[in-house]
Amino acid sequence: MSDQRKKNGKGGKDKSFGTYTVEITDLNNLGCGVGRLPAEAKDAAGLVVFVRGAVTGDIVKTEIIKMTSSFTVGRLLDVVKASPMRETETFCTAPEACGGCVYRHLKYEDELMSKHSRVSQAFKMAGLPDVVVRPVLSTGKTQGYRNKGMYPVRQGKNGVEAGFFAAKSHKLIPATSCALQPEVFGEIVSCICQFFNQNRIPAYDEITGKGVLRHIYLRTAVDGALYVCLVINARELPGGKRIKDDLIYTLLGKFPRIVGILLNINTESTNVVLGAKYVTLWGQSYLEDTLCGKRFRISGGSFYQVNHDAAEMLYNTAAEMADFKGDEVLWDLYCGVGTIGLSMADRVRRLVGIEIVPEAVVCATENAKRNAELGLIPEGIAQFFCEDATEAARIFAPADRGDVPAPDIVIIDPPRKGTTPELIKEISRRGIERVVYISCDPETLARDCKVFRDEGYVIGEVQPVDLFPRTGHVENVVSLNKRS
Repeated sequence: MSDQRKKNGKGGKDKSFGTYTVEITDLNNLGCGVGRLPAEAKDAAGLVVFVRGAVTGDIVKTEIIKMTSSFTVGRLLDVVKASPMRETETFCTAPEACGGCVYRHLKYEDELMSKHSRVSQAFKMAGLPDVVVRPVLSTGKTQGYRNKGMYPVRQGKNGVEAGFFAAKSHKLIPATSCALQPEVFGEIVSCICQFFNQNRIPAYDEITGKGVLRHIYLRTAVDGALYVCLVINARELPGGKRIKDDLIYTLLGKFPRIVGILLNINTESTNVVLGAKYVTLWGQSYLEDTLCGKRFRISGGSFYQVNHDAAEMLYNTAAEMADFKGDEVLWDLYCGVGTIGLSMADRVRRLVGIEIVPEAVVCATENAKRNAELGLIPEGIAQFFCEDATEAARIFAPADRGDVPAPDIVIIDPPRKGTTPELIKEISRRGIERVVYISCDPETLARDCKVFRDEGYVIGEVQPVDLFPRTGHVENVVSLNKRS
């Protein structure tokens, strides 16, 4: 058995190591129920088993398809006894293999408890067991909340097909409907696939590098406006002006709320979805949305929270933690198109934003100007710089040069990998009194909070916010205050 474990643990194909009845005692953030193999598993008895689709309290029949020296992976065959936590209603019609809604089998109130437990555990594991984690905030809306959709496209048996990649693979699961996204997204995707099939324009093949359509990228705003972007493996659509005009006519005829149709050019042999160049076929090159009472222009490559209502909840919580008095200088690091900082700009004396993506800096500057023109923020209050927020040695250069005032409060919202110890130490060295940290990963947040504490900051209560219902992700915000 140990030889089999070693062979399978090195990436061999799925094979059966037996079928067992297992009690599920926990649930991880990948949506896998966690249990242990029973005594009849012999020398594997007691090994942890992860079973996708099982929830805490289930008793399941599972076939072991992977075995290592420390854990096993099981395929769910049957729920022998259902847990009280198990969701009884069908959540989504898309195939479960798409891997998106990992908590689709769990009642939502139990999902929130699971996410709270994950955040608390992350802080305990980081050596911060005393940090208080509040109950998870939620809008209560679990379906149709995403304002962004990214559909990979492949050439299938029926021609051009769109869907989602199965977990940890590039195997396409054909599906246009998704419970997390607006119904209109699926309708637009179906329309585009049909158009490409009718015009005999093939989908991209990542093995041969041939074909045209790679991804369909959609955004929507709270007012129903739609943005359509086709990622293509070409400099332009085959067929020239005729195909372009037909595509525009087809989409606008069926979806009159579209405000922009674009191409994104990606001819590289890469898994990166978007290329650097955008071409506007019709309408606007951006989408406009209202968030926290401010107006924002969102370009194709710019970051923008996918759950509008929960994002407002998150940003309002962050503003409360910042405890503005009205005379502070706020620096918004990793600022994107300026949403966080500009949502708070009417509460401070000055706003400075730092962002590494040049396109986003342009958008942030335009957003500041637009909101000032609308009278939503004071004119000239905001300024944005294109810098890497992880470059601690140069991040505050605009203040050192005297271009802008030094910060009293810093807000950071880094990517999933978190920020750097160097930036935290630079913030501490400059004596910045208050930091509000927004994070999409509890583990890296807890890790970074430990560094902040070591640098003399008091960690406030952590507020989780569920921006991604039915998935394993949870957003968090916490304030850090420098000790006198």
